[in-house]
Amino acid sequence: MRAVTQRPDSLTTALHQHITQAIAAEGGWLGFDRFMALALYTPGLGYYANDSTKFGAMPESGSDFVTAPEMTPLFGQTLAVQVGEALAQTETDEVWEFGAGSGALALQLLDALGDQVQRYTIVDLSGSLRARQQAKLVAHAHKLRWVDALPETFSGVVVGNEVLDAMPVQLLARHGGQADGVWHERGVVVEDDGSFAWADRPTDLRPPVDIEGPQDYLTEIHAQGEGFIRTLVDRLTRGAAFLLDYGFGEAEYYHPQRHMGTVMCHQGHLADGDPLVAVGLKDITAHVNFTAMALAAQEAGLNVLGYTTQAHFLINCGLLPKMELLPQAQRATAAKLIMEHEMGELFKVLAVGAGEAWEPLGFSHGDRSHRL
Repeated sequence: MRAVTQRPDSLTTALHQHITQAIAAEGGWLGFDRFMALALYTPGLGYYANDSTKFGAMPESGSDFVTAPEMTPLFGQTLAVQVGEALAQTETDEVWEFGAGSGALALQLLDALGDQVQRYTIVDLSGSLRARQQAKLVAHAHKLRWVDALPETFSGVVVGNEVLDAMPVQLLARHGGQADGVWHERGVVVEDDGSFAWADRPTDLRPPVDIEGPQDYLTEIHAQGEGFIRTLVDRLTRGAAFLLDYGFGEAEYYHPQRHMGTVMCHQGHLADGDPLVAVGLKDITAHVNFTAMALAAQEAGLNVLGYTTQAHFLINCGLLPKMELLPQAQRATAAKLIMEHEMGELFKVLAVGAGEAWEPLGFSHGDRSHRL
């Protein structure tokens, strides 16, 4: 099955050529996970490695999407309540943030937590984003450090807001129904005119559950996300991790009706489903299978401390009293964090911990761990 796309514009020529060479080096076909990694992270060229604005509340700023810390500082201030509890519970004094974006969340956490945090480590592969983070966080420079990989062992509280969704995924396509359908891995080829196109190859890979129904089916598996969790588990000697992102548990993720997959692109605050055009100019994401992440943590030795919606988590951590102190316009913006049709239900929070299990405040009501 092929769906030919338009050629990229001149702004993406260098990245387009780089990926074209990678496809040629692999014999003319590149799995989507490799394509996604190159599109997002190729040094100097990929979406997260180039100088485009990315984060912002309005498209007029040149940004492509807004995350919770850019919407309202109440997000970080409320998350800080949970992080502070975790620092005390695990007797640690360092926060590790993965993919710190604009630095907005780091600033909110550092301002709120004060002396509870003695060191704040940002793990980020993007040099251009690191420069912006340094500028935003200058008041806390004495506590900050940047690394591009985890050390062999570490302790502290890990925060990852919209990190897992940006990790490359493999695409699996079933042609035909459950009874006689054949699974393929979907990858990328180069057409005669130089444009990228989809191409499927038979594979032994399968989704983690059988998917019923007579329809064609497209979905993702998350080997790199699971690998990230296992690395985290392997190296975290004492502490906890809080991962916030959009996604589902396994039963909902692989529901028969979810037959178009979840890969999405974001550019200029508009969403589209074609990652093969404007490569390097737009974000590429996939929803998170939180069951897979929780199982990867458990199998590697961590405790699952909680899993719930962002709405339950933030309300448990005291968001509502903070909202009441805001002017009406700011209160309406903050409400998007917990409204069901905005971020409240689609976004979930998963917490895992090293050492003895405990119940974090953010999961005191509405915990859904039993549904993973």
